[in-house]
Amino acid sequence: MDRTASLNKLLARPTPWDMLVVGGGATGVGIALDAASRGYAVGLLEQSDFGKGTSSRSTKLIHGGVRYLQQGNISLVMEALKERGILRRNAPHLVHDLAFVVPNYAWWEAPFYGLGMRIYDLLAGQYGFGKSRLLSREEVLAHIPTLEREGLRGGVLYYDGQFDDARLLIDLARTADQYGAALINYAPVTNLAHDAAGFLTGLTFRDAETGREHRLTARCIINATGPFADGLCRLDDPQSASLIAPSQGTHVVLDRSFLPHDTAIMVPRTSDGRVLFAIPWLEHVLLGTTDTPVSEPVLEPIPLEEEIDFILDTARPYLHRPPQRRDILSVFAGIRPLVRTTEGGRTASLSREHAIHVAKSGLITIAGGKWTTYRKMAQDCVDQAATIAQLDERPCITGDLTIGGSHPARADIGDPRKFGDPRNSGDLASYGGAVPALQELMVSHPDLAQPLHPALPIRAAQVVWAARQEMARTVDDVLARRTRALFLNAQAAIDMAPTVAELLAADLARDATWQRDQVTRFQSQARHYLPATVSA
Repeated sequence: MDRTASLNKLLARPTPWDMLVVGGGATGVGIALDAASRGYAVGLLEQSDFGKGTSSRSTKLIHGGVRYLQQGNISLVMEALKERGILRRNAPHLVHDLAFVVPNYAWWEAPFYGLGMRIYDLLAGQYGFGKSRLLSREEVLAHIPTLEREGLRGGVLYYDGQFDDARLLIDLARTADQYGAALINYAPVTNLAHDAAGFLTGLTFRDAETGREHRLTARCIINATGPFADGLCRLDDPQSASLIAPSQGTHVVLDRSFLPHDTAIMVPRTSDGRVLFAIPWLEHVLLGTTDTPVSEPVLEPIPLEEEIDFILDTARPYLHRPPQRRDILSVFAGIRPLVRTTEGGRTASLSREHAIHVAKSGLITIAGGKWTTYRKMAQDCVDQAATIAQLDERPCITGDLTIGGSHPARADIGDPRKFGDPRNSGDLASYGGAVPALQELMVSHPDLAQPLHPALPIRAAQVVWAARQEMARTVDDVLARRTRALFLNAQAAIDMAPTVAELLAADLARDATWQRDQVTRFQSQARHYLPATVSA
């Protein structure tokens, strides 16, 4: 992907776009890929970076949703389990199976949760990831030797999927680009245009890098801005009712020693009625999440002190070495774009199903949903958009569409153990079909093969590749999303920032002032990922 080429393509089209998508998260990019792969002319505008908000801040699970099964939402579970299987097939370099154990400390837990997981298996059908089964105490400890042993009776083993959300999003964007979509980041929409009858005809956006405003025309405009959907709706109609009930979810990241094997823990019931996960992820451990209603969404939500305490307090009884604040390497939060209901109630109880709303102007807004079902959400939305835009009907092909490609990594560059396992943060296999080109970059420039920090096996070549091929424009783009440094180890990311800024400046033709500004901005932002500086 090249930002200049995408911008020129957006501006050069002499006729209206079939569809213009506003929002560059999982839903928006998924819609762009679906539409482009059907042959529709589609452009996408993102106010910040792709996945800057919700889509890079998930629990890193592709799952049917055990909690939704407890709530009796069978249709959502079945849809998600099917989509889970499709995604593993279409992006095997980024989605893999993960074993979970529900530890049992009371006599009734084994039969109760065992039955629930068998139902989960049955609902998955041909899309199953593995059969669940009951485990003895000894078998549970073989899977998770760091589990609290006192009172442990046994457990239930089941399987779900894990992925790297931001990396998958970039692969979706690159694939959409290859199918002809014109996607651009740092392009906030500033106005919507209507004809005399009040129907949408186009939009105005500002190129944040130049400050220039540009107008585009379209047969249909899709609002896929997630937590910010209400803002675009009110740009269309100041009197529009609120569709979103934003909810914050916080995650804590620890050293891998807290969960050294490749098995996750699922705590089936917490004090707020949710579940809590402890998951091995990229050679670290992810704990989460919370469900805290918020009044207004922001791009950089800050975890609350009480959220961090809740996660640690809930996890401590299950781990032999109870995690403390000093053990936290990073803490991050994201905003869920839950669909508001007339009944109100806690955000934890609101449905995770998606909804499509069509305004009088023809503006299509898609809200709700979750990462696992992004493909089905996109399919439903493009079907609706084709009708609104009066386009020829064309079948969706994303059910069998390879995302980003896959390629075996070479093991002759550095430590081969860092290149073959999608669970490893230094794994180039997560780059899919781009692996050979990325490796050749390191062969031709050996200095780019060196890790940028001893705590994380992230290499200089990944920074250069992000700038040249993945539309990374800032230090934050690289350290938060193209690599996951900020989410894995905030202090390491802070230390890496000057080197990353220097590499980006060389590739993007930026001056020393830009470098200093980038480092200052990123380090100021990254300090909110350090628990010692997080405040309510």
